[in-house]
Amino acid sequence: MPPASVSATNKPLPALLFTALVMAALFALYFNTASSIVALWNSSETFAHGYVILPISLWLIWRRRANFLVYPPRPFWPALLALALAGAAWLVARMGEVQVVMQYAFATMLPLAALAMFGLALARSLAFPLLFVLFAVPFGEVFIDPLISFTADFTVWCLHVIGMPVLRNGTHFEIPSGSWSVVEACSGVRYLISSITLGCLYGYLTYRTWGRRLLFVGLSIVVPVIANGLRAFMIVMIGHYSGMTLAVGVDHLIYGWLFFGLVMLLMFWIGGYWHQDQPDPVAAPAVAGQPAVQQASAKSHATLAGAVIALAALWPAWAAWSDGANHNPHAPGLALDLPLPPAAPFTRWEPRYTPPDASLARLLQADGGPVAVHMLFYRNQRNDKALITSSNGLTGEKDPYHTVDAERRNEQIAGRQFAVREAHISGPDGDLLVWHWLRVGSHATANNYEGKLWQAWRKLSVQGDDGAAIMVATPLQPKNAEAARTVLRNFLQGQLPAIDAAYDSASRK
Repeated sequence: MPPASVSATNKPLPALLFTALVMAALFALYFNTASSIVALWNSSETFAHGYVILPISLWLIWRRRANFLVYPPRPFWPALLALALAGAAWLVARMGEVQVVMQYAFATMLPLAALAMFGLALARSLAFPLLFVLFAVPFGEVFIDPLISFTADFTVWCLHVIGMPVLRNGTHFEIPSGSWSVVEACSGVRYLISSITLGCLYGYLTYRTWGRRLLFVGLSIVVPVIANGLRAFMIVMIGHYSGMTLAVGVDHLIYGWLFFGLVMLLMFWIGGYWHQDQPDPVAAPAVAGQPAVQQASAKSHATLAGAVIALAALWPAWAAWSDGANHNPHAPGLALDLPLPPAAPFTRWEPRYTPPDASLARLLQADGGPVAVHMLFYRNQRNDKALITSSNGLTGEKDPYHTVDAERRNEQIAGRQFAVREAHISGPDGDLLVWHWLRVGSHATANNYEGKLWQAWRKLSVQGDDGAAIMVATPLQPKNAEAARTVLRNFLQGQLPAIDAAYDSASRK
């Protein structure tokens, strides 16, 4: 049904002022979450595009400013239910310190608040500009490891196609002219995130049908992934044929961005052939005798604005109360008493985690071989000191040790099913097989998402946020992983109860 006629008396200014007040209140109430978004923009070039998202969103709304007369803002109270769900999601994520979910929950509140203040018709007509703010949330690190693996696979495959001999070890490989490694900067995640953002914006501005828009967005996902594989292969070839004098330092990143820019330019140029120029329908001016859509009263918008702000304030207040209720002022103490003799030093490897509140490390001589034990205990966790965070890992990017491969395993330990994450680590003093898992309260898990859910539940139920990461490692001989697994399995059969007891004792303090 076509929109009603525009009335010259429709003045959306009061509604816009109250909407601006609501938005300012949301940024004030969730200042720490908003600040964490900006901090990631500052610290990572991958997400630096976030600075332009909000201005672009406002510009897109400005382009459709006539819609405010076609669909005068009217309070939409059912949006409060969606706002409550977003606030509850933020609270649960806050309890589990899942920063990306907190950020998305906050960003989702912005278009939902606009829906409440604008009404369904106006918000629907501005759906893309309102939802575009979600691109401001730094997201994509979850794709780094799969992209690294794909890029390494693609590059090695291309080298095999041209007949070049390759010796591969995980994401590291050697060719006759030198050694190469696919690291985070080579993953292509920056290209992918930039391409998806630009692809969505270009599709919205260039096409009018959803079919063409979705097709172009699909291309903006596939093309940069393939292009990054070609870029990596090109860099290796430049290095190889230049005698490892070109494309082996910062310059290979420059070549990569130039190549990506050309690929994106080509994609947009091709996409322009199917552009749709027809303008969106514009409402006709009011006709005498035809009823005009009436502007809602300023009082109704003021009432709704107060309700939105009050509802939004509930969740940070709850989080502040929970922090005080769950805080444990006592420093944890870790003591591990195992009836095994110390082993001769066989590795200098240490897990790369944020600083724990307590930790222990042991080198022990077990049946079948030496075993290294690490336990990292966390209490009163925060962003820079957390058990489960993307910055924690068995190895670091500039570490002399690197992870070759990893998988999840289910073992029968001490008469029960026990899940561990297994990793093959290679370093200057040899290879290691590492089994590691988490303790959150009384629960052991090898799944970070499950661990976060248990953390959130324990804080919501005021049981504190104690947790620990536990690792056991033993030397790994080439093509003999099962022998190393037997050493770790036998070690845990006898010593897992003592390891659990050490955690339980620290958690009770």
